[in-house]
Order: sequence, then structure tokens, then C-alpha cells
Amino acid sequence: MLVLVTDPIADAGLELLAEAGHEVETAYDVEGDALLDAVADANALIVRSGTDVNEAVFEAAEDLVIVGRAGIGVDNIDIDAATDHGVIVANAPDPNVRATAEHTVGMIFAVARSIPQAHARLAQGEWAKGEYMGTEVNGKTLGVVGLGRVGQQVAKKLDALGMDIVAFDPYISAERAEQIGADLVDDLTDCLERADVATVHTPLTPDTEGLIGETELAALEDGFIVNCARGGIIEEDALAAALADDVLAGAAIDVFEEEPLPADSPLHDTGKAVLTPHLAASTHAAQKGVATLTAEQVVAAFANEPVLNALNAPSVDESAFPRIEPYIEVADTAGKIAAQLFDGRVEAVEVTYEGDIADEDVDLVTASALKGVFEPLEWQVNAVNANQVAEDRGVDVTESKRQQTEDFQSLVRVTVSNNGESIAVEGTLFAGGDARIVRIDEHRVDAIPHGHMLVARNKDEPGVIGFIGTALGEAGINIAGMFNARETIGGEAMTVYNLDEPPTEELLDRLIEDSRVTETRYISLGDDA
Repeated sequence: MLVLVTDPIADAGLELLAEAGHEVETAYDVEGDALLDAVADANALIVRSGTDVNEAVFEAAEDLVIVGRAGIGVDNIDIDAATDHGVIVANAPDPNVRATAEHTVGMIFAVARSIPQAHARLAQGEWAKGEYMGTEVNGKTLGVVGLGRVGQQVAKKLDALGMDIVAFDPYISAERAEQIGADLVDDLTDCLERADVATVHTPLTPDTEGLIGETELAALEDGFIVNCARGGIIEEDALAAALADDVLAGAAIDVFEEEPLPADSPLHDTGKAVLTPHLAASTHAAQKGVATLTAEQVVAAFANEPVLNALNAPSVDESAFPRIEPYIEVADTAGKIAAQLFDGRVEAVEVTYEGDIADEDVDLVTASALKGVFEPLEWQVNAVNANQVAEDRGVDVTESKRQQTEDFQSLVRVTVSNNGESIAVEGTLFAGGDARIVRIDEHRVDAIPHGHMLVARNKDEPGVIGFIGTALGEAGINIAGMFNARETIGGEAMTVYNLDEPPTEELLDRLIEDSRVTETRYISLGDDA
């Protein structure tokens, strides 16, 4: 097999591939048409962050089996295009997790003790001992924003060094946080207000871009902030201003909105920022580790063996796949809706199968339900790694089956819960394979799971639906479809609206101000959102 490597990796990975009998070809710094020509005959492509693996690459590489990312982030790989072309995408996160956690700890000490600034002065011949008064971390509070794998390692290391840990992560269980020694809070501002040092460990997604701006930095008054995760999570102009205005004591930043960091960035001028050029994963051990792990996964893919860190490679018996395939999307959608309707942290997920589907091997369907639940959590979560995400975050997952169902040939129910509170969403297939959401909690509905949805709970009184429809119309939002259900006459009713575009926050506020409307939730299913 031919393995094309377009970004430099450690020799250990190249040697492993050669020893396995595969041909290795390196073509560094190729892009555009040159990349398309280079990949045309490749069976595997190994990249870091420097190669844009887009739809055109997959079109050009007809014999491609796997794309191996020597590292954790796959921002530069079009995973949907890879899946469409039947190409496995696999990354190598673990070695980088260790290295990034250690770099984070080093950055915290560097900024708290002004180590780089003092070194620079001494290198210039100045003995500036009296100008630098450091901050000890012992007895201080560390605020961890994002308690994933890196965040957990950082928390454990600094807990052992005497820091109290407070964490903000809407998608990790309180039990898992307690195991790590972290006090889990529900509000980012609360986390920052309590912290002396804040460290960021979230992926860069539309939800986390600009997550920490002027208001959030002000909540960390007189503290330190560290980002070794992704550039763009902290607003750099706001950070520079907070440092210049002495709102913060200091910052340590390894990743930036634009890399390399422009020479005219205001972060250069504050005198209180420790800046490193995206070095968190740059250790000999990490580079060797990601190279060998990536190579091992390429070798496994060629041998039709399980790929350890595959991001898009579900496995199911070929003969059974046609029977379960339609329910993969049903489960995914039910999970998305349940997670977005649920008001709180998800501690448990139960996936229930009734009817004919209960006789099938549904592991892939369950994983797809988890993917729907966790999709806001990590942008690379999918049916392959969803179970691991649940385990990492301490979320209990249960699966149950029963052959009987009252109203449908097959039914999939996804229930998310926490501390006695729960939301259950049921989906099925109608004739012709059309997916439907048929129940939300006790409310029987017939909702088309597509695009933009508004779910409203209200008192079962005359005029409420008219009020909501009028409000939507006045906001210029067309209703594509709707279904209303109620538990009892005069009790609680629920209406599901399919909309042509998302409602604004102002519109949702207007609806909820009416005493007859008890709750409104906007659900984005992403297909034309």
C-alpha cells in the first residue's frame, strides 16, 4: 500500500510503516493541484494541521482507505466528505493530551511567577529582583473551563500541588467531576469569579468561539488566564485591554486567532502576557507518540482490523445494516432534541427499543443516539467515539429492548436525565421511510425532524396558538408545519412548530412573557439551520 505523508512526522512513524511492508512517500508543503496530483494513487494519507483535506482531496484519491491525523485536532479534515467517500479518519489524541497538560501547568507557573519577563531582564544584564513579586499557586483556586481529557489531567496535577479546583463544563457529570476533585458549577461567570487562575480546555466550535470576552475577563479580576486549547475561544482584543487596564494580573497564551501571531497584535505590548508559538504538543515524546500511533492505525486499516481512534468508521454486520440504517438518523435526531429540551446537565442517557428494531444488533443505533446527545459537547463526537465520550464524562448509558410496542412497528426512545428530572423523545419511521418524532414526554406529537423547530409548552386555553402564530408572523418567520398535543382538557399543552428560519431571542422572550406560555425551546437540527 502507498502511504502519502504531507506534513512532517517523527521518523518512528515512517519506520513503522516501512517495516509493515508499505511504501512511504513524503510530499511536504504541497497544496492545491499539487496535492491532488500527489494523493491520486495513495491508499493512506497522513497529515498534521498543515494540509487541508477537503472534498476535492477525496474526489482525487479514489483508492484512499484512511486519513491519519498525527495529533488531536481535525479542523483541517472534512470528515463528512471522508465518510461520503468511505474513508476512515483517525487521530492520535493521547500523546498530545499529556504534553498539553504539562505545558499548561508550566504556563501557569511561568505567568504566576513572571519567569519569562525576569529572564529577559537578566539576559539584558539587569538584576530586577525587586520588580517581580510572584504568586504561589498553593491554596489558590484553579478554574477549569472545559473538563475534558486535557482539563482533567491539568486539574489532577494542580490539585496535587495544593490548588482548589472549580470547573465549568455543561456536559460532564457531577460524579465524574467529584472523582477528579473538582467543584462543578453551572455558570461560566461563577467559575471565573471564584478562580485565581483560569485555564481553558474546550474545543473551538461555534458555541465556544469568543466564549471569554470583556465581561468574562472582568469576572476573573486580578487573576491569571491560560489558553493552551484553541485560538479564538478568548477574544484577544478584550484580553489585551484587560491586561493593559490591570483588570487581570497576567495571561499565558499558546494558541491564537491567527497563527503565526501578527507582529502588531496588542498582546505583544502588555508586558504581562507569556506567549508561546503553539508549543503545547511539541515534545519529543508526544511527537514520537502521535507518529507511531497514527502509523499503527494506518496499518490496522490496511489489515481490516479495528482502528483505535477512528472518528467515522461504524462497524456492523453487512447483512443487518439495511434493517437498522434508517433508525440511525432517528436515534441521532431524538438525542439532539432531548438534549436541547433538557434543562440541566446530562447525568444519564437511556436508549429504549420497542418492536421489530429490538431484535436487531443496535449498538450503532445507540451510539448514534449518544452522538445526538453529546454533539454540542465536542465537535468531533460521532457514532464511533460517543460511548467513550460518555465514559470520559461519567454519563451512565443504558440500553433496553422489548419486542412489543403499542402503536408502531418499531420505536426508538431516547431519555436524558439528571437527579430525577428527565426528558424522553420517541421517534419512528412512517411508510416510505419518513422519520417522525411521535412523542415528547407524555405528549403525543407528529413532528417532522428537520431544520428549525420551536417547542412551546403552554396552558390549554383558547387563543394561545393564535398568539404564537401571530408573533411568529410579525417577526417574519414562516411556519412550515405544526402539531399540537395536550395531556388533558385545560391542562398543559405542547406545540411543535417547524420554522423556515430560527426565532430570535427577542421573539422567544416575547412568547414567554405571555402568562399562558410556560416554556419555549428552539431546537436546531442542523440540516438547513
